[in-house]
Amino acid sequence: MVYRPESVWEFSTSKNITFGVGASAELSDVVAEYDAGSVLVVTDEGVADAGVLDDAVASLDDDSYTVFDGVEPDPSIGVFEDALAAAADVDPDLVVGVGGGSSMDVAKTTSVVHAHGGDVLDYVAEPTGGGDSIPGPGVPTACLPTTAGTGSETSPVTVISLPDEDLKAGISSRHQRPDIALVDPGLTVSLPPGPTASSGMDALSHAIEAYVTRRYDAKPAPDRRMDRPDYNGRSMVTDQFARTAIEQIGNGLRNAVDNGHDLDARRQMSLGSLMAGVAFTNAGLGATHAIAMATGAVQHTPHGVTVALTLPEVMRFNATSAADRYAEIASLLGEDVAGKGRNEAAEAAATAVENLAADVGIEGGLSSLGIGDNDVAHLAERASQLERLLVGNPRRVTRDDLEAIIRRSL
Repeated sequence: MVYRPESVWEFSTSKNITFGVGASAELSDVVAEYDAGSVLVVTDEGVADAGVLDDAVASLDDDSYTVFDGVEPDPSIGVFEDALAAAADVDPDLVVGVGGGSSMDVAKTTSVVHAHGGDVLDYVAEPTGGGDSIPGPGVPTACLPTTAGTGSETSPVTVISLPDEDLKAGISSRHQRPDIALVDPGLTVSLPPGPTASSGMDALSHAIEAYVTRRYDAKPAPDRRMDRPDYNGRSMVTDQFARTAIEQIGNGLRNAVDNGHDLDARRQMSLGSLMAGVAFTNAGLGATHAIAMATGAVQHTPHGVTVALTLPEVMRFNATSAADRYAEIASLLGEDVAGKGRNEAAEAAATAVENLAADVGIEGGLSSLGIGDNDVAHLAERASQLERLLVGNPRRVTRDDLEAIIRRSL
C-alpha cells in the first residue's frame, strides 16, 4: 500500500480559557452559566489543608458544592473509583477539578465515566483495558490549576496508576478536555519551592518536546477524521504556543522558586504552563516523557524531577535531527548563540536546561532518585513500549537508544 502523508492538522483546546490573577473568582459565574444545582469539587487533602481550596471556591455558597478530597499523587485506579462513587452520591451538574494534574485528571475522567457508565478501565486502551471509546461529552467540567506544570486544564489525557502491575495507563479522548479552564496565578503562590521547581521543569519539557516533535505532515494520514490522534504533530500554531512557553518559563522559574510571592514570576509560570499544555496536547511529546512515564511507573519517582533529569540527554540524542530547533530553544532560554554552529548551539540548549534545573535545586542525575545500572535495561524496555509518545520523537529511537539515554542520565 502506498504511503499517504497527512496533509491537514487539527487544533483543539478547552472551550474557554480565562487567565489572570482573580480568575478563580469567576467560578460562581461558571456555576450559574451551567445552571449547576449540584457541584462536585475534586481535590486533594494538601490543597484543602493549605487553604488554597477555600480561595478557589470562595465565590460559591457553602451549601452549593460537595468536596471529594481523596486524590493522591499519581492517582491509582482506586482513587478514580472513589471519585466516581462520590459523583454517584451527588449526581453533579458540574465537576470542578482544583489542584495539580492529578486532581484535574480525576475530575475529567469522573465527568465522562459518570455520564456514560461503565468502569474506568473500560476506556483504557487494550490490552490493559477494554479499549472502549468515550461516546460523547461528559458532565461539564471546570479546572483550576494550583501548580504551573501539567497543563491538564486543557488536556484530553488522564493518567492512571495501576500499582499491582507497575504500570501507568492513560485515557485519551477529546471529550475529556475541560469545558472551562480558570487559570489564576494567585492560586500558585503558596506552592513550596520543590513542587514549584519540578512542575515548572515539567512544563518546560512539554514546550520543548512539542517544539521539536515531528511535523503533522511527517505522519501517515488517517482513514477518517475520527481516527486522527490527539497528538497529531507540530504545526505553525503549536510552534507559537511552544516558543512563548519556553520563553516565559525560562524567565520566570528561578524567581518563582526563590520568591513564591513574586506575582510576576508566578504569572509567567502559569502562562508558560498553560501555553505549553496547549502546544503538547496538540503536537505531541517524545522520548523524555516515555522514559519518565516508565520510570515513574516502575520506580515511583516524582514525574517533574524525572523529566528534568532526563531531558538534557534526550535533547543531545535528538540534536542530529533537530539542531536548528534546539538552537532556537537555546536563544529563547537566554543563551547567546550568535556565531555558533548548529551543533554547538543545540548543545547550548541542553546545557541551558541543565543549568536551569540545577538553579532550582534539581541535579544529581537519575541516580539521586535511587536508579542504578541494574535498573536501566528494564526501564528502557518499558519506555520502548510507549509508542504513542515515541512516535513523535524527532529522531527514530530504539530500545538500545533509550538504554543509552537513561544510562547517560544517571
